Amino acid sequence: MSKYASFIVMAFPLWVILGVILTLIEPSLFTWFSGDLITYGLGLIMLGMGMTIRAEDFANVLRMPRWVLTGIVLQYTVMPALGWLMSWVFGLPSYFAAGLIVVACCPGGTASNVVSYLARANVPLSVTMTSLSTLMAIVLTPLLCTFIIGSKVEVNGWGLFFDTLKVILLPVAAGVVMNKYLPRFSRAVLPYAPVAATFTIVLIVSSIIGSGKAIILSCGWRLLFAVIGLHAGGFLIGYLLAMITVNDVRARQTISIEVGMQNSGLGVVLARNNFPHPATAIPAAISSAVHSIIGSLLAGIWRIRNK
Repeated sequence: MSKYASFIVMAFPLWVILGVILTLIEPSLFTWFSGDLITYGLGLIMLGMGMTIRAEDFANVLRMPRWVLTGIVLQYTVMPALGWLMSWVFGLPSYFAAGLIVVACCPGGTASNVVSYLARANVPLSVTMTSLSTLMAIVLTPLLCTFIIGSKVEVNGWGLFFDTLKVILLPVAAGVVMNKYLPRFSRAVLPYAPVAATFTIVLIVSSIIGSGKAIILSCGWRLLFAVIGLHAGGFLIGYLLAMITVNDVRARQTISIEVGMQNSGLGVVLARNNFPHPATAIPAAISSAVHSIIGSLLAGIWRIRNK
């Protein structure tokens, strides 16, 4: 990777913050990047990530089921508990509390795979955990939401399944195949992949924040700090608890990233479709920016340490 490309990737947190500032000033700069563009953008990132992986890497991960189990258990215990705790500590109105708990009960997001990639953590482990936690969300997300909030939240199970296939599993599998059978092409493309991943995530986060600008600016500081507490706590507690069962530093980093970063897009959809108050979806919109900023900061730090 050239020194310019390295600078772009290392400055990932700055680009995310700059994108958020610009979209709050002029949302139209980023809101055009929405719908299928987000899906295709993430798919291309996952394809590039797949080109860095060999089939043997997934086999090695599956030989360590304790790592995968640790990450998924923490995902569906730490985050829902933190969602309830933050809504109580900051005294959120019921609609914001419900929205925060919904996003806390969602599976890990695709952005966690990108952050693990940029951090030089364990990408096969990240992809495995995201895929499994997403499939398990078909059952666990509505159950946890019903238990904590007391409202029935319906999840489109087939939609989740096909989104997982389309955005994560198929592009990564295609990348692995290309890495094996088209190695010269893969080597030519790979130097540009981290740069593309960096700017795609910036576009996605800025688009989501820009789309919800009006309500986000009017929601007040309590919700912002509650969302920060949710994700910062997820990253920190995820790493600390992973130290108990995982002796590999990069695997701990990956678990921390997976626990701290949620599928905020799913949170927005569930909140919009299952609660009468339109502001219930706002915590998930803010979540997308907060976990990306924290994750990008950690990616920058860990990328240097993982050289």
